[in-house]
Amino acid sequence: MSSNTVSAVLEKLIRLLCLTDFPCGRGSWRKSTGGIEGAETEDTDALLDLLNCPHSPWHHEVSWSPQASGLREVAVLSPERLHKDFIYKYFKTLHIVDKGVSVVDKGLLKFSKLEDLVLSANKISEVPADNLPRTLKVLELHANWLPHLISLNSDKHPHLQHLGLSSNPLGHNGDSSNLSGRHWPQLVCLDLGDCEFQEQKALLGDLKTLPCLKRLVLEGNPFTLAPSYPGLTVDSLPQLSCLDTTWISFEQQQCFRGLAKMSDLIVDQVSATVTVGRVKGIPDPLRSGNEKATDFPVVTYSYFVSYEFFSHQSTVLNPSYTSFCHSSKVDNDLSFDSTHVAEDNSSDTDPQSDRKCQIEKSEPETHGHVSRYSTCQLVWSEIMDFSDTRVHIIRDLAGLKKFLKGGFYLRIEEEKVLSWPAAAEDLPGAKPGQKVKERKGGKGRDSPIKSGSTKEKSKDKKKKSVPELVQDAPIRRNLGSVHVPLQSLIKVHKLHVICEAEILHTESEVKAAHETPQDLGKKIKEDKRKEDTESKRRGGSSAGQKHGTVWSKGKGEGGRDYDEDAHADNTVSVPLMTVEFSVELEKWHSASEAHQRLMFSQQMS
Repeated sequence: MSSNTVSAVLEKLIRLLCLTDFPCGRGSWRKSTGGIEGAETEDTDALLDLLNCPHSPWHHEVSWSPQASGLREVAVLSPERLHKDFIYKYFKTLHIVDKGVSVVDKGLLKFSKLEDLVLSANKISEVPADNLPRTLKVLELHANWLPHLISLNSDKHPHLQHLGLSSNPLGHNGDSSNLSGRHWPQLVCLDLGDCEFQEQKALLGDLKTLPCLKRLVLEGNPFTLAPSYPGLTVDSLPQLSCLDTTWISFEQQQCFRGLAKMSDLIVDQVSATVTVGRVKGIPDPLRSGNEKATDFPVVTYSYFVSYEFFSHQSTVLNPSYTSFCHSSKVDNDLSFDSTHVAEDNSSDTDPQSDRKCQIEKSEPETHGHVSRYSTCQLVWSEIMDFSDTRVHIIRDLAGLKKFLKGGFYLRIEEEKVLSWPAAAEDLPGAKPGQKVKERKGGKGRDSPIKSGSTKEKSKDKKKKSVPELVQDAPIRRNLGSVHVPLQSLIKVHKLHVICEAEILHTESEVKAAHETPQDLGKKIKEDKRKEDTESKRRGGSSAGQKHGTVWSKGKGEGGRDYDEDAHADNTVSVPLMTVEFSVELEKWHSASEAHQRLMFSQQMS
């Protein structure tokens, strides 16, 4: 007998009851009626106390069957009844949970009075109907490895009232056809939660044939992500009293009445609305700028949020917002080749990102894919409101469920652009030695440019005051990322979170952040010495002041000067950025709302 069969596990559990050992059984410790009382004998009441007292070493907490404790009492009161057939028939409930069972063998038929069998969290891939007692009323197979229901499909269990199949890889190969009333005429409760059923109408068509079905669990299946759930189920199965964890009211039945008759309704398609809201905590790029910055290059910074999502088609929900994004962006009059983007901190170039808030529409596909999306780019501010809303259409519901289980990463990214004056030969103005036509006289006579001309000098000044700039390839840097878990969306259709992301610092920033007070004091003294020398050279004094910044000084160890407020200790606090983010799956709240959506989609097509 293999150790992974259900009968082998039950035999082991029965042996652990110690039905023939003290204080059970017929041992010498029992007082015999009319016999001589010895010092080592106990009466029946004392043996029962040893058996049932919580502090007794012979007390057993048995959770796998409520009849196990009663059987031990029988072993004290009437040990002569303990033969194998009596023991097997004594059990009506067996809970064999997480015992590594992989085979439901014929040894289970010995429990001929069994009514409640729970085999959850095991490794069972097949349940032969012929190996189950015909007396069963409850069969629970939650969290096993059942790929189909073919072997369980039988008419030999007419009394079964509860069938639990949740968290199994069911939903393929016509599994719903094995859940008909012909096989389960007395079934009252059916649990199919967290399986892989995708075709909602096919499943509901078979469940209609269950005449006694009152309680049904479907949440966690891919089709429950669609807007038609739970309305279509409520209208298709009017005899239901409870769906998932909610009792169905009369008002709810009336609200969805007629939904099942809308034949043109697309029921197995998901519409997910993703919104990126306000972002706070992005460091000001001007504060970390180089103090000895020159006029060129001109540096511009812009910021955006990117994420990946599973979809077939993506569309900006509010196209009118596009103009707002463009007005809030940095000046893009000087264009550059968007395909050549330098990246920093391993942030990959993304040709699919919507860098200018344009409406995206992809061609319909059979299978969904994970694409990367970006908000519009905004200039820095303490609170940056992106208000980026997109609607993602998904038809691969199983793929969407898998994606939601894993979640995704939100990335806050910075784009830095360096602009330089155009080279002299690139300017549209006059080149050195170039001849221009003299307007006066109208003869078209050419003459070389005179550098001493007052008019030419004024023109040169205007050209120098507003030079034409040429942009380098943008440099993108990932400022921080945060993982957003989405698994709750499988059962709850709306998620709103405020994500916190640590700021990723460059090597120079980390080095500066870890400077000791002694190093900072030396740096301040050196800068002050340079300032004094420079001020004496200019005939002025700027002691204690540099570039408009006044240093607040204190005394460090050994009389060294350093900024007392900013460097009171050597610890470095980690700043956080926050992002408002939400995902909402569309749900129809009535049959009339579904009809309006149907009419709208027909008009759009």
